[in-house]
Amino acid sequence: MLIGYIIIGGEAIMVYRVLPTSNHETNKLIHLVLHGIALVLGAVGIYFAFKNHNESGIANLYSLHSWIGIGTITLYGIQWIVGFVTFFFPGAAPNVKKGVLPWHILFGLFVYILALANAELGFLEKLTFLESSGLDKYGTEAFLVNFTALVVVLFGASVVVAAIAPVRLEEPQGYVPIPEN
Repeated sequence: MLIGYIIIGGEAIMVYRVLPTSNHETNKLIHLVLHGIALVLGAVGIYFAFKNHNESGIANLYSLHSWIGIGTITLYGIQWIVGFVTFFFPGAAPNVKKGVLPWHILFGLFVYILALANAELGFLEKLTFLESSGLDKYGTEAFLVNFTALVVVLFGASVVVAAIAPVRLEEPQGYVPIPEN
């Protein structure tokens, strides 16, 4: 789920910034496909989480991580379907696309931030289980979990900043650039 929602989903969000000179239709297709892959990986992840819990005798849907996770994948799926129908096939009228686009971007970033927060809850939950079973709080495994969680936060923050940063900065009124000679 981390690879799907955070990494591939993050790359899907940044595709318009990473490939700004590419054909818009190509970027749209890459964006759609990467989010589709992320959604499939998320569904596979949930399947294996339930499978692991059932085989290990662990209750399902007992934690905040699981509740937010189910909500996140549901919202991610809704976002993907609305984006597919509005922007890809059959595609809405241009005025509808123009009206939906800002909401699509906002809701997409909301779902991505929700996935980031849930990943952090997952790291915390895993670390809590490991520590309750005798893991040293300052052991290498604890540092690995914490370091991985920190990398996820930094990656996610960079995706969000890249997504909301202005594409072109306009020069302020009255500003004259310094001559190059």
